[in-house]
Amino acid sequence: MRYTGPRNRIARREGIDLGFKTLGSKTHERLLKKLSVPPGQHGTRRRRKLSDHARQLREKQKLRYLFQLNEKQLKKYFKKAAFKKGNTAIYLAKFLEKRLDNVVFRAGLSPTRASARQLVVHGHIKVNDKKVSIPSYQIKKDDIITFSNEAVMKVSYIEKMLASKDILLPNWLEKKATVSKIVAEPTNAEIEKQINLRLVIEHYSR
Repeated sequence: MRYTGPRNRIARREGIDLGFKTLGSKTHERLLKKLSVPPGQHGTRRRRKLSDHARQLREKQKLRYLFQLNEKQLKKYFKKAAFKKGNTAIYLAKFLEKRLDNVVFRAGLSPTRASARQLVVHGHIKVNDKKVSIPSYQIKKDDIITFSNEAVMKVSYIEKMLASKDILLPNWLEKKATVSKIVAEPTNAEIEKQINLRLVIEHYSR
């Protein structure tokens, strides 16, 4: 099942900002202040050293939460990546990055992956001028992503995102106004900034 509990609690347990909250919001500011303190009444106590298996498990969980997947979904992506010849971690990253909800988030069309997922499910996103309502839809090179109508762009949080100049696009993505285009195959560079994919691969390869 997909996790539906307190998001900041998960981010604090993993020790990294998993993008659950909108940048600049009060809840995000509170998270950053407490990010180094694990949740619970014993959060300030020193943690025990993790075993290799525990470290692998924690990285896998981080990846799950980052892309908001359940265990079955992530394992399916791993099997597809492992089936291909080459670096499994890179293929796993490609499959995750090319999810439509992730591309909407990376392009700065929504503040979080959760809101990006909602936009997709509600039919507010078009791929190559066709509505797509499946968050896991795999985007391809040269695909063009836009909003389905102008009314969506007038929603307050979307207006703020479109007006923001702080969006850092990955090098495989281009954006002009409200139109985003996939210009290259995604890499594992963005994910590796937060997750050690090697440990995730080791966990599933046991």
